[in-house]
Amino acid sequence: MPHFFINSNQIENKKITISDKENYFHIARSLRARVGENLLLIDKKQIQYETAIESITNSEITVKINKSYPSKRFLDFELYLAQSPLRSDSQNILIEKATELGVYGIYPIKTDNCALNNEIIDKKIDKWQKIMYEASKQCERAFIPKCFERTTIEKLLQQEHFDKVYAFCERIANKTIRDSFKENPVKKGEKVLVIIGPEGGFSQREFDFFEKQKLEMLTLGNLILKAETATTVALGNVIYEYTNYKK
Repeated sequence: MPHFFINSNQIENKKITISDKENYFHIARSLRARVGENLLLIDKKQIQYETAIESITNSEITVKINKSYPSKRFLDFELYLAQSPLRSDSQNILIEKATELGVYGIYPIKTDNCALNNEIIDKKIDKWQKIMYEASKQCERAFIPKCFERTTIEKLLQQEHFDKVYAFCERIANKTIRDSFKENPVKKGEKVLVIIGPEGGFSQREFDFFEKQKLEMLTLGNLILKAETATTVALGNVIYEYTNYKK
């Protein structure tokens, strides 16, 4: 069932009027939806609406609400990703998969070995946010995560508080996320940051910074993974271990 984000003020008397251009053209023109077809809508209060199209005019679509309920399409802890941007296609895939895995936000971080310069990163923020929006619609997320402005690891940790920070550092780390959870598992509602470096890896200066800040430096195993693969595996492992310990 197609899934779209709406504003709460579009709802009245068990009906929803869709008049914003983006949703209207996607539904009426791209999908060529017809009266009687079903749509899944969600508002900023994270209420999901199962609806059926009642009418389509040249400027708006009216649907009838058949059922509504709070969305469950979110993690019950706040998972963030700080990641050194990759070249175009790889980064786009990474952004999409991180969104599908439920991140609350992504921080593009400029690292010593980052493949992109500052100007290119800044120009791509809007595009990455659009990818997150589209991925959120496709996987029926309860809300759209945010792609933040470019920053550095140092600035991020100075400006934001995280309950737990995991830096995935191949070659020098020997502790796994499972080892970390055995000692101190993530709890419901906590704010968690996963840090992933560039294809060239973190520099010695950055390793020294992690040690000075007493951040957990973790490994994903003996295999060396590409950055976009490492991101998916790292986020997936955090979610998996959280689910296990939650039980």
